Amino acid sequence: MNRLVNVSNRVPMKGNSSPGGLAIGILSAMRASGGLWFGWNGETVPSEPEDVEITIREGITYATLPLPQHLYDQHYSGFSNGTLWPLFHYFLAGFRYEDQEYAAYREANVMFARKLIEHLRPSDRIWIHDYHLIPLGEELRTLGVKQRIGFFLHVPFPHFEVLRALPKCAEIVRALLAYDLVGFQTETDRESFLDAVRLTHGVGNCQPSARTGVFPIGVDVETVGQSAARTAATGVVQRTVQSLLGRSLIIGADRLDPSKGLLERFRAYQHFLEDYPEERGQVTYLQIAPLGRQSVRAYSQIRDALEQSSGRTNGRFADADWTPVRYLNRNYPHATLIGFLRAAQVCLVTPLRDGMNLVAKEFVAAQNPDDPGVLVLSNMAGAARELTDALLVNPYDTKGIARAIQSALVMPLAERRVRHERLLAILHENDIHRWHTRFLEQLTGESPTSSAPAVPSVVSDSV
Repeated sequence: MNRLVNVSNRVPMKGNSSPGGLAIGILSAMRASGGLWFGWNGETVPSEPEDVEITIREGITYATLPLPQHLYDQHYSGFSNGTLWPLFHYFLAGFRYEDQEYAAYREANVMFARKLIEHLRPSDRIWIHDYHLIPLGEELRTLGVKQRIGFFLHVPFPHFEVLRALPKCAEIVRALLAYDLVGFQTETDRESFLDAVRLTHGVGNCQPSARTGVFPIGVDVETVGQSAARTAATGVVQRTVQSLLGRSLIIGADRLDPSKGLLERFRAYQHFLEDYPEERGQVTYLQIAPLGRQSVRAYSQIRDALEQSSGRTNGRFADADWTPVRYLNRNYPHATLIGFLRAAQVCLVTPLRDGMNLVAKEFVAAQNPDDPGVLVLSNMAGAARELTDALLVNPYDTKGIARAIQSALVMPLAERRVRHERLLAILHENDIHRWHTRFLEQLTGESPTSSAPAVPSVVSDSV
């Protein structure tokens, strides 16, 4: 079998108490086939490192390197997270562009290409992930790499009228055309990319050709369900449940991030308490929001705003024996988080824009099928294309979210079971194993012959 080489901006070698969808997806692919995982180790150094550190663990070879400090500042914090991230999430108010930061972005990808090529074999399949590394395939081609190279974008791809705000948008689109296969979370993202190709390069004028596909990332349904049942009965989860004193638990679990719609969600919960006074003292909203990119100013601002909002809600509605909002700005081990999800009657997943959002899928997988909770899901999340039996809401409609919370709390058991059964079937059709299997089959030209999934992996003709 040809070796799989995964490349991501960050390789979580030192562990992550609540890993994101990208790390979970790559780790699943690596466990299935072994191979090499290449990327940044999370550390910074004064200048470019000479060597890549090799670690072998559980059959996976990790090849990691630190970033020079200037590339961390200008590539990672600068162009990747200060320019591409807000642009791809439609946040033009937080978007900025600097020539030197774009130059550092390209420099970082050149460095990755030079370091990676030393570890490649002729028969490797190379899979590059996410917006930090869009030019990497192009740089590898420049160095003479002939192996099949795929790229998967874990975040949304914006409509061209948003993308064109980037002065280098044509170069970003051109870089994606260096891949043999470009994968997206939704058909909307794929269509936005194809529009960008036509408008920046014209039809039929793009060489080499690239195929595009839709591969919605999933979760390990069985593992999540088993972990949830196990951890919900132990430790901090049980103490939390006991502290509710029989009240219903509404939960949110999101990285502290402007895209997650947390300020709008907190306002929606305030509206809920205003509009349904009979629910006061009957429910508790637990919001877990671990830190995101602490060095970016917007993240500290949103943390302060959320602390003020939760304080106002508690100050207005709390009683001596009841705190309406429990806002925890910290991380939990992934297993503990899954246990919290199982214990909740309602889960709020209301991002303003999201590539997929695996918390929504983990909540469904974590539920007790005999007495499942209800998912309230933003129609701006990629997961909404699949999870249509959730209560779908507009994340900006705070009154609408309040109504959805109440609907979830009073929903009859029979309806909750039917919705959960349908959602669970979708999760099985598009689980984490089928995500990486489908992508790699398309990358290597091995088209699957099994029955089509609920949301198929759509692969277009060459661009």
